[in-house]
Amino acid sequence: MRPAAQGADRPRCSHGPAGPATARPAVRACLQRRRGAPQPCPPRGPAGPAAGVGAASTNRLRQHRPRGRRRPPSGPGSQGRLNTHTPGRPSASSRAAQAAPAPPALPSPPRRGGDTPAPPPRRAPLPTAPAPRAGRAGVRVREGTSRKRRATGSAEGQKAGGQRGVPCCETTMEDDAPVIYGLEFQARALTPQTAETDAIRFLVGTQSLRYDNQIHIIDFDDENNIINKNVLLHQVGEIWHISTSPADKGVLATCYNKTSDSKVMTCAAVWRMPKELESGSHESPDDSSSNTQTLELLCHLDNTAHGNMACVMWEPMGDGKKIISLADNNILLWDLQESSAKAVLSSSVALEGKGQLKFTSGRWSPHHNCTQIATANDTIIRGWDTRSMRQIYCIENAHGQLVRDLDFNPNKQYYLASCGDDCKVKFWDTRNVTEPVKTLEEHSHWVWNVRYNHSHDQLILTGSSDSRVILSNMVSISSEPFGHMVDDDELSDQEDQHQEEKIKEPLQDSVIATYEEHEDSVYAVEWSSADPWLFASLSYDGRLVINRVPRALKYHILL
Repeated sequence: MRPAAQGADRPRCSHGPAGPATARPAVRACLQRRRGAPQPCPPRGPAGPAAGVGAASTNRLRQHRPRGRRRPPSGPGSQGRLNTHTPGRPSASSRAAQAAPAPPALPSPPRRGGDTPAPPPRRAPLPTAPAPRAGRAGVRVREGTSRKRRATGSAEGQKAGGQRGVPCCETTMEDDAPVIYGLEFQARALTPQTAETDAIRFLVGTQSLRYDNQIHIIDFDDENNIINKNVLLHQVGEIWHISTSPADKGVLATCYNKTSDSKVMTCAAVWRMPKELESGSHESPDDSSSNTQTLELLCHLDNTAHGNMACVMWEPMGDGKKIISLADNNILLWDLQESSAKAVLSSSVALEGKGQLKFTSGRWSPHHNCTQIATANDTIIRGWDTRSMRQIYCIENAHGQLVRDLDFNPNKQYYLASCGDDCKVKFWDTRNVTEPVKTLEEHSHWVWNVRYNHSHDQLILTGSSDSRVILSNMVSISSEPFGHMVDDDELSDQEDQHQEEKIKEPLQDSVIATYEEHEDSVYAVEWSSADPWLFASLSYDGRLVINRVPRALKYHILL
């Protein structure tokens, strides 16, 4: 067979110079795959250099190459091979990958600050209603909680109150809730009815500049936990101090402001309440048709030449015929005659010296046959003999600021408690006044009142401008420092042994409870003369709160 001439009748394709015939099917398949349809080879032109025709065809193919299409793989052993993978069928490489085991997972890189993996993302919290704002309705106390409720008017709020102040040892649900009584006017004068030992009764005096002032007689029903009241008019002025006779239930004395010739004078008078009120008859606080009665004036304590009255003190153990009043820097001793209808000044003494000489408070001692009193002026406490009206002791700088109140220990001689504007309560032995026996610093503002319990003198009550009433147990300086006194003849041998073990236990002074039912300055605190476990406190906004000693402490003292 005669060979064909070079370049004659040999088909050419776009891949370059003519190659062997075996390359045509592969080239045709490549063109069909790349361009989507078979493209015949261009007709052969005039004879010319094969290189030129191949270059033009290659450029034409590059122009028609679809963009974004993946090129055939390149690398060792893959040159000249085409990717013949058909969509929908797994390739050999993918089948091999599925058959081979998965390599172990590499550990994630450590977090900054440690190898602990990051926590999963937190879910957004579900929408909830906003919490109510905490107001003055709920207040935390030192050893427990106490719910305060405002008493509106004298009829409302008599049973209001929540969980009471709690003793430092344990909170018990058996403790009764406090009873709150609201007055219409401001008030700062409070006293128990000293001569009444069967009924729990307190007297409260109001302070009003525009309206007639009143004296509220508060009877507390301990069994039903309610208050009954009577109201007496006190039309002569604001009441700054009130005290009751220790011998006559119906007699009381008040110190009040009186305006005369554009001058304000603090005066004092002795009064008698109506006879029907002495027996304890009363009206309900809810009775809107109650008739207000008027006090009967017995006598005035003439202080024209002595100055403003600060307080009136009754002789503790007497027949109610002797009273002492403090007027500026004067101590006045009065004798009440003709059924207290006339007051005669029997003796007096004036305080002389430098500094603030006006008396702020005083207290009559129940010891030494009631012949001693204590007075406070500025930061000084003085003791006086009522028989000679001479000074018998003096405590210089008893407090860092003004001394507000005094009280004698009713069961232990020579012991005196004082409080003042330095926020402290101090206990003194009048036989050695160089330094106090004990000091309490529990209040955060001026301490206005301090009171010993009449039966259990380890119980101390204080009221302050910080709106708190604090009950303290000062057993180490009480008349029973080793606990309850018992008769050895009444005890068996086992009880004696138990009592000895009890005596050996260490005793500590502590705060028993803090009462926070008040929202204003507490100006007066008083123990009941009928129930040694009950007391009342009065704040300037006219809120009277009756509370009890915690039962746990009560049983501990009694048993």
